[in-house]
Amino acid sequence: MDALVNKRIKQVLKGDKDAFAEIVDLYQSKLFQVCYRMLGNRHEAEDIAQEAFVRAYINIHTFDQKRKFSTWLYRIATNLCIDRIRKKKPDYHLDAEVAGTEGLNMYSQIAASEELPEEELMKLELQDRIQYEISRLPDKYRSAIVLKYMEELSLQEISEILELPLGTVKTRIHRGREALRKQLSKQPNF
Repeated sequence: MDALVNKRIKQVLKGDKDAFAEIVDLYQSKLFQVCYRMLGNRHEAEDIAQEAFVRAYINIHTFDQKRKFSTWLYRIATNLCIDRIRKKKPDYHLDAEVAGTEGLNMYSQIAASEELPEEELMKLELQDRIQYEISRLPDKYRSAIVLKYMEELSLQEISEILELPLGTVKTRIHRGREALRKQLSKQPNF
């Protein structure tokens, strides 16, 4: 896939805007997931993912084609997410009622499964709790935890995305896990 992306980047650099649309098609779903997991809000995640693509397009000439494009793109998106988190501490929760609806929340958008309703409810409550606790982590731990455990990226990729030494990434993941473990061992408070 990297060869295809590099080919498309060369076409973009020559002025072919349609080539960048193909790159967007390849990465839009995955990039949205990264943003959503960091921000916990669908609309903000869509905005940030779109902004990341715009910045990537504008700065495509600075991309080093000897590196992975996905790492570069994730770094842009992760930095934008962190900036958004810092500018506006969340005053909402995924289990909060969606404005203009009667009792619907973001979790009502989850596709139905074959599980029993009680099992599904327990699973949703656990997911709610984990997402909530991740949202309470300090920014530096949250980004490392999301990239490692939710996006399943390698430590090296995380190091490149966050522009941190490998040892720092390992430390942040360890400390983030410990903080999550402590938070999850307490009674829910939301």
